[in-house]
Parts: sequence; C-alpha cells; structure tokens
Amino acid sequence: MVQVVKWSLVLGSLLFLVITLFSITVLSLNDKQIPAAIFGGKELPSPGDWVEEKQIKVYDQQIILNVKNATWAKFTDTNSMDPFIDEKSNAIQIRPKNPEMINIGDVISYHTAYGTIIHRVVEKGKDEEGLYFTVKGDNNRYADAVKVRFEDVVGVVVAVVY
Repeated sequence: MVQVVKWSLVLGSLLFLVITLFSITVLSLNDKQIPAAIFGGKELPSPGDWVEEKQIKVYDQQIILNVKNATWAKFTDTNSMDPFIDEKSNAIQIRPKNPEMINIGDVISYHTAYGTIIHRVVEKGKDEEGLYFTVKGDNNRYADAVKVRFEDVVGVVVAVVY
C-alpha cells in the first residue's frame, strides 16, 4: 500500500510538471517567444524613458520626434556596442540638464582623449570630485577604466534608427 502511495505521488508530480511545461510551451509559441526568466534570464537595466509618447507623431508619410535640443550621434567601427549599435546606425541624442538625470542603463556619449565614445552606464557613483559614471560597451568584457564626469558627457542616446 505504501509503495502505491509513493508511485501515485511520483506520477502526480510528473503529470503536474508535464502540464506546466506544456502550458508554458503553448503560451510561448502563441507569443512567439519563451520567457527569459524560465531559462535563467535576468532583468538588466534599460535606458530611461527620455522621450514621452506624446512627443512621437507617426503619420503615413512621415514620423515626427518632437525632441528639443537633439543632436545627431555618429559611430565608429569599434564593435563595442554590437549588436545594439554599429557603425552605420543612426541615432539621436540629447544633452541632459544635470548629472542626476543620467541613470544606470542609459547609453551616453562622452569625450575622451581618443575621441567621442558611446557606451552604456553600468554604475553611478560619488567620490571626492563628485558624481561619476562607470560605462561599458555592451560587447566589451570589462567596463571602461575611466570615471566619466558630467562635463565630459555629450549626450544620452534617445533613439536609434536602423
């Protein structure tokens, strides 16, 4: 009798697992994607919402982005931001009013001795000189060695057009 109860529990557990996996598969196929959390995916910081929906107008013949003080962002072929941005990508950036507006996940361009670099903010810190940003190319293994200061920031990428 005890043996039958054990097998009933095992079969019940297996049936529950099969039904759960089947349900996830059906939902995933219906949505055309598998939820990343099931396979160990984790939430990563995304860029901030710099452009509100009311600033975007989509018409049959044109798209209007009503973004004040926007500039064009150009890229070099370093592959550091692949696959998000590559050398032929087109982007729009804006200059934030203060350093507090920039957050982890935002993609910023900043001046260096080597030229202008565009990388993602992965850390925001404060030291004796004030607020700084640690940045990293999405395709780079390590963060940049330099602390980026607000006065070096050219802009925050708010749109990429492929």
